[in-house]
Amino acid sequence: MASVLQLTDVSVVRDGNTILGPLTWSVDDSERWVILGPNGAGKTTLLQIAAALIHPSSGKAQLLDSKLGAVDVFELRPRIGFASSAMGKRIPGDETVLNVVLTAAYSVTGRWNEEYEDIDIRRAERVLGEWKLGHLAERRFGGLSDGEQKRVQIARAVMTDPEILLLDEPAASLDLGSREELLQLLSGFASAAQAPIVMVTHHVEEIPVGFTHALLLSEGKATAAGSIDDVITSENLTETFGLPLEVTSDASRFTARAS
Repeated sequence: MASVLQLTDVSVVRDGNTILGPLTWSVDDSERWVILGPNGAGKTTLLQIAAALIHPSSGKAQLLDSKLGAVDVFELRPRIGFASSAMGKRIPGDETVLNVVLTAAYSVTGRWNEEYEDIDIRRAERVLGEWKLGHLAERRFGGLSDGEQKRVQIARAVMTDPEILLLDEPAASLDLGSREELLQLLSGFASAAQAPIVMVTHHVEEIPVGFTHALLLSEGKATAAGSIDDVITSENLTETFGLPLEVTSDASRFTARAS
């Protein structure tokens, strides 16, 4: 196994406050990680480092064999698939679904004067089909439901065969049906994809089947990290969230409730 992301004593400090770290953590190319923790734990900040969107205040961040701070991030970012609500807000509402996915080839969020080859169009159409979006190809992004928009963002993120896929709360705000449909698709993708996946969520119920590892964060620090069955336990979640919690598992799906 090869490491695609390696953080060593990484910290992020803003306005004199440490919001992440110090944290030492690594992701290998065969792993599927979920990151959980309460609001303000540093989850999104960690994902932004992994996406080469911000640099750590201290420590070393090695991403795809490149050290942040010693590499052109504009060359690095196209190798990373990233989907988040913040990214979704940058997509023009009148853009067609096909173009939202297609423009990932140029790392832009709105189609302008770029020229695309037939192979790019076929690839975008295939990805839309894989995420059950083919029938929406000519629909406007702004007219889609939350669940459809989430799937479009993920389809865009995988369009370029990224070397690592980062998902920031992909199931947030979805109704039960939309959530389960998305988790089913993510489970299938996790079992078939060649690239590692790192997904942030607030809820153990949103962990797709097939994810292999978990990192728990609280106040910017790791409370537990490792194999998902060893980490997603009542004891670890109780410590992380500061509330007595009981975790159960059925058919590789987790549930947590106050005990």
